[in-house]
Amino acid sequence: QVRLVESGGRLVQAGGSLRLSCAASGRTFSRYTVGWFRQAPGKEREFVAEISWSGTRTYYADSVKGRFTISRDNAKNTVYLQMNSLKPEDTALYYCNAASSDILPTGGGSIWGQGTQVTVSS
Repeated sequence: QVRLVESGGRLVQAGGSLRLSCAASGRTFSRYTVGWFRQAPGKEREFVAEISWSGTRTYYADSVKGRFTISRDNAKNTVYLQMNSLKPEDTALYYCNAASSDILPTGGGSIWGQGTQVTVSS
């Protein structure tokens, strides 16, 4: 059983950078597809990015493409989300998500973290 814990969220000024971490427990983590979702107040949860178990395939939402980079270090059981050129509209609770499939199912896999808050000030 894989458990996920996000960290790294904080208040940052627009144009700044931030790196989120998703730490996982469980020996099967390296074979999971992992992604990030986010939910802003009053809005639906939306997909942000995902990465395959090997780290060779990534996919990004259009809203973050070119600004965010997802990566993973399976030796550390950790997935990262590097966020650059942050905008106020990036403000949201960011969730880590995982699934034992080639790609994340629509709406995310069955394993979720508790979320980490990212607030971007204008």
